[in-house]
Amino acid sequence: MKFDSKVLSEFKTSLGLEWIETNGLGGYASSTISGAHSRRYHGLLVAALHPPLGRTVLLSKLDETIVIGGSSEGESGGEVRFELSANQYPGAVHPRGYQYLKSFQRDLFPEFYYEAGGVELKKTIAALHGVNTTLVLYEVIEAASPFVFELLPLGSARDFHHLSHANNDIGRHYLFEEDIFQTLNYHGGTELFISVPNAEFVEQQGWYYNLEYPVESYRGLDFREDLYTHGKFLVRLKKGDSLGIIISTERPQQKNAFRLFATEKKRREKLTKDFSVNKELKSLVLAADQFIVKRGEGTTVVAGYPWFADWGRDSMIALPGLCLVTGRFKEAKQILQQFVGLISEGMLPNRFPDYGAVPEYNTIDATLWFFHAIHQYYKYTADKSFVKAMLPVLKGIIDWHYKGTRYNIKVDTEDELLYGGEFGVQLTWMDAKVGDWVVTPRRGKPVEVNALWYNALRTMEALVEEVGKKIDSVPYRMRADKVLESFNLQFWNEKQNSLYDYIDGNYKNDDIRPNQLYAISLPYPLLSGERAKKVFESVVQHLLTPKGLRTLSPSHKDFRPFYGGDVGKRDGAYHQGTVWSFLIGSFLDAAYYVCGDKGKEDAVRYINTFLEHLNEAGVGTVSEIFDAMAPHTPRGAIAQAWGVAEVLRVAVAYELVPGPELQNETEPLF
Repeated sequence: MKFDSKVLSEFKTSLGLEWIETNGLGGYASSTISGAHSRRYHGLLVAALHPPLGRTVLLSKLDETIVIGGSSEGESGGEVRFELSANQYPGAVHPRGYQYLKSFQRDLFPEFYYEAGGVELKKTIAALHGVNTTLVLYEVIEAASPFVFELLPLGSARDFHHLSHANNDIGRHYLFEEDIFQTLNYHGGTELFISVPNAEFVEQQGWYYNLEYPVESYRGLDFREDLYTHGKFLVRLKKGDSLGIIISTERPQQKNAFRLFATEKKRREKLTKDFSVNKELKSLVLAADQFIVKRGEGTTVVAGYPWFADWGRDSMIALPGLCLVTGRFKEAKQILQQFVGLISEGMLPNRFPDYGAVPEYNTIDATLWFFHAIHQYYKYTADKSFVKAMLPVLKGIIDWHYKGTRYNIKVDTEDELLYGGEFGVQLTWMDAKVGDWVVTPRRGKPVEVNALWYNALRTMEALVEEVGKKIDSVPYRMRADKVLESFNLQFWNEKQNSLYDYIDGNYKNDDIRPNQLYAISLPYPLLSGERAKKVFESVVQHLLTPKGLRTLSPSHKDFRPFYGGDVGKRDGAYHQGTVWSFLIGSFLDAAYYVCGDKGKEDAVRYINTFLEHLNEAGVGTVSEIFDAMAPHTPRGAIAQAWGVAEVLRVAVAYELVPGPELQNETEPLF
């Protein structure tokens, strides 16, 4: 993950490359390599005040200037200034510090190398695990003579979904004692601390107006913001000097930035030790770590950065790739236990709102993915005691699905297929909604939901036989056998040689979507032989792109080739053609089921495309979505949990790139 000055000297290019550092609480630091923010979500300290939520941009930026000549008292006579940052304003970019970028690389941490005025400077940014703290470390590699390093903190102290504008309420008061700056920008807010060793602080209060964020403009949202500063830090440096800055919600009294950094570096080295044979896998393991965060005393999964919270569906799909492939079995167990405590009326929560603690349960499939996650956990760990403890929970979920639960979710006892839905509610993963408009309602019996339902029953059969009495598994086997029969009778679309997307009474929807793939990609397939082959060929013909699968065939009247514009346009395209990164996992599972090892060459090619993607958009991670048509530009969140997880899972499981041998499996994965 390395870029040189030839690439970075173009503002458009360096503005389009983003980096993110996360802290295990849901907070983070993030911006573009250029130094200019392109999103409202960028910031040097975005603290999760109520982990993993309550995300607040406390410090937006810390703009740097190398001052040659002059004096440490801020006199300007005879000085030459080299401003290393960048900001976009209406009709102008100022300063243009990206022109001094010699290189950028992302290994364990994002590292910037600048060269200006005879000074060579390395900057490293690190978010510390478990605390709302960002480190910014500078090393003076070369300098002909001592110089003054000027640091300008720009703050907003606002919810990360919103923008700040000049006002008279912002707090002007601050303290700067023992090299620690302290301020409270708004009454009732959170204090900000900035430790700058051996610094002088020069008060210079005021607003910087109309910074522009072009990604927000593209998304049809407000995109101009005003940022406030209390003044600037001045530090004298020379060749060989190091400067470690701590930005935190906690007073960093007697804390050393470099010692804190060494501890964090050691943690990351331990995480990636078994994957160091391949730099792309190492990057994916580091990316996977960013999504595993705290919720209260437990552990959960942030669905994506910068704006997602934890989602039940995303957590269960991502768990094998994030935790099992990487050997983080303890965290996997904690995540499963966290969601057990949230089960209500036989359902896992869909999502947690940014404001308020009451989860939303509008999902028909998250609970079924829970069965899959537990099954995979057992395959990797052989943890019989945990599975035995889970069986009553899983049995209770199935009982609720027969009894009937929210949103008309209930098993149709005539065919044993699972039905769900009511007007105005989105229950499947294709869940876009604009006002009262549910873009893809899919009420009835969705194809992937019933593939998951079948797998849930087969999983219960297998787990009961493994840790209980074999006779107790018979009802699950009988129900699963009936689902298998009913599914093949009702979902097969002879005319299109594919599966119907969903069935509602006599209506059978024949949209070509990737959902049918789950009938042949999950551990217990519903199709075999020619039918499985034809479904796979249909998906390849209509949906396959170099970045994964489209969500709708281009031949459909509702197909949307590009994702952009205001929220209505974006959500209208979200599942109407847009490519989703996580679908590459089920696609390759299906490919191996249908083609066996004969498809490995193609599988390697598709995984390599994603590994190349690590060098675009969010550097070192996997984007949420891509445009449906070439050049398949990355869109949405720059880092998505199930995208990272699924790429990592199939890359390791199918040995598509050099990597570690899988450990602790009780039987082959596939």
